[in-house]
This record gives sequence, structure tokens and C-alpha cells, in this order.
Amino acid sequence: MPRRVLALLFAIAFTLVTLPTALASNHEAPAGIKGIFLLTDYPAVTVRPGAASTISLRLQNYALPPENLKLAVSGVPAGWTATLLGGGQPVAAAMPLTNQSVSLQLRVDVPATAALGTHTLTVTATGSSSQVSLPIAITLAKDLPAKLSVEAQLPSLRGTAKSSFEYQFNIKNDSGRNLVVSFTADAPQNFETSFTEQYGSQEISSIPIEAGQSKGIKLKVRPPSTIGAGSYPVKVTVKSEDATAEASVKLEVAGQPRINLTGRDGLLSASAEAGVERTVPILVTNTGTAPAEDIELSGSGPSGWKIEFQPKTIESIPPGQNKEVQAQITPPPKAVAGDYVVTLRASARGETASSDFRIGVRTSTQWWVVGAGIIAVALLVMVGAVARFGRR
Repeated sequence: MPRRVLALLFAIAFTLVTLPTALASNHEAPAGIKGIFLLTDYPAVTVRPGAASTISLRLQNYALPPENLKLAVSGVPAGWTATLLGGGQPVAAAMPLTNQSVSLQLRVDVPATAALGTHTLTVTATGSSSQVSLPIAITLAKDLPAKLSVEAQLPSLRGTAKSSFEYQFNIKNDSGRNLVVSFTADAPQNFETSFTEQYGSQEISSIPIEAGQSKGIKLKVRPPSTIGAGSYPVKVTVKSEDATAEASVKLEVAGQPRINLTGRDGLLSASAEAGVERTVPILVTNTGTAPAEDIELSGSGPSGWKIEFQPKTIESIPPGQNKEVQAQITPPPKAVAGDYVVTLRASARGETASSDFRIGVRTSTQWWVVGAGIIAVALLVMVGAVARFGRR
């Protein structure tokens, strides 16, 4: 028989021999421990009068044969109700297998008129050969102080003055009772703030949270459009009765260019002659907090008008500075004398500005001379005709 086959058979045989031992070891009792035990993680609890408390228990069998164990609760004060539950229903007995445990629950209902103080209830499990008991101390106290915590998922966000900053908060009610929690935001002057549910759009100012539970809310912050670059703090405060919790977030506002157009000395008007190019000096100013880059200039006017710029683009304007360009405006040759409006525009990576300029158009003096000559010739012809035919 090939060696490879012999090795495979040996491995299978070894596994079959050792597997039962390995499985059994998973359920073996710790060394030196043997018997039936009643266990709980919390043998002393505090309950408010008029409330109910559920305490988790375990009935553990270490190294003993399975046995039917009757369950009972003693020491229950008058007016109280104590019920042992297993699998979600009342039970009167349990049978844990060897090296196994059975999960139980003790539900205690306390009347509202119960006197304050500590009471000891004893849970017992009794079989033909075993008996164990577990005392549980239940202290009645007035309402425990409310306790809240609040945490921001992303405490710092970055954007521009035109951005809307949204923060997610998780509020936890660590109290032993349900609470209605209100919240406020302390932001710098002229900042707009509003709260909504985590997955809703309706603005809210408070929200109910059950005992031991958490809920999410969303804070939207809108800075004023004129704000400068920098870091701005916002403090969120949540309150309920005598409990308060706070969390802080930051807005990291990046600089934003802001451009506008005007004529030299602030003028928004000029004069032009029909059919003749007029050069108008235009100031492009950056009043923002970041450089305005790649600024493109354009213009529009009535039909037939020609508007060009020299230069047509500006590479960059630092914050608080301006640059002058020349707008070359040409009315059509047949333009009628009067006032017209043209619009000049500048755009720089999403930032745009425009201004309306009034252009007063006058007709050329050449046309007045030609017109006057035509009229004079016409008058001379008329006078000659009158003189010639008048003598007849």
C-alpha cells in the first residue's frame, strides 16, 4: 500500500480516537468544582417604587448527573410580585445537563407605595440530592438622577463660507427612566443653526429617549457669506431635567474669493459714438479672503453691439486688491442717439460678478455735416427753381 494512503488512514484513525475526548473537554467542570450553583452578574440592584426590574440568573451543573430542580422565591414583601422566567415564560423547575447551565430571569414588580429601603429575596433550586440558594438584595430608592452623554461622529468639518456644515450627534440616556431631551447650539454671531432628526428633514428642538437607549440628531450650521477664513467653534448642549451634557465641533472655513466690477472712480456710465470703438477702464476687485484666479471677462449689450476686453483674462488677484482692464465697446454704426445698457461680467472658478453700465450714444458729427450739406443743396435747388419759374 502506498505511503501516502497509509499516512491518510493513520490521520483519520487518530482523529476518530481523539475527537470524543476533545468534545468532552469543552464541557468539563473546572478542576475541583462539582455541584449545582445559582449565579447572577448583579446580586444587588436598585429599583424605583412603582417600577419593575428583571435580573438574569444561571442555574449551573458542574460534573453531576442531570436532576429535576424545583425553583422558588422567598422573602417577597407584601404587595410585591416575583416571577421566575425561563424561555420567556414562567417556570417552576429546571434541569441543567451535566456541565451545562440553564438561563433564568427573576422579574420583580414593586408597588408604587412600597417603603424605601433594602429587601432581600432568595431564589432556591431544590432537587432530591441538591439544594442551592441565591440571595438578591433589592434597594428601593427615589428617582435616580438623570444622566446624559452626547458625542459628535465628526467633530471637525472643512468647507467655504458658502458651504452648509452638517454634524451627526449621538445622545445616550444613561438614566433609569425615559427622558425628553432638548438641545441648543452656541455658535458665533450671525451663524445659522438648526437641528433635525438623524434621518429626517423636520426641524426639532427636543426628542424623547427611552432609558438606556440612544438616538441620533443632526446639526446644520450655515456661516455668513462674508465670513473670513479660519476655525470657528460651535458648542452643543443637551438637557433634560437635572442632567446636562456638552459636545464641541469646529468649522474649518477656507478662504473664498469675491469679485466685483466697476468703472474707474466707481463710475458705471460712459459715452460712445455710433460705429466708433470706445475704451472704458474697468476695475476688477477681489474683496474675498482668498486669491481670485483665472478670471475671464465677457460682456453683452443690445443687438449689433461689440464688446471686447484687453486683456480678456486675469491670472490672479490677491485678496483686497484690484486690477484694471480695458473694455472696448463699439455701438453699431446705425445706432440711434440715446442711452443704452451693457452688462460686463467676470468669472473665477465658480465665483461670478456682473455690473450694468449705461452708455450714452451720440451720432457722428460727420453725418451732421453730410446732412447739413444735403439740406443746403436742397434749399439751393429750391431757390433756383423758384427764381427761374417765378419770372415766367
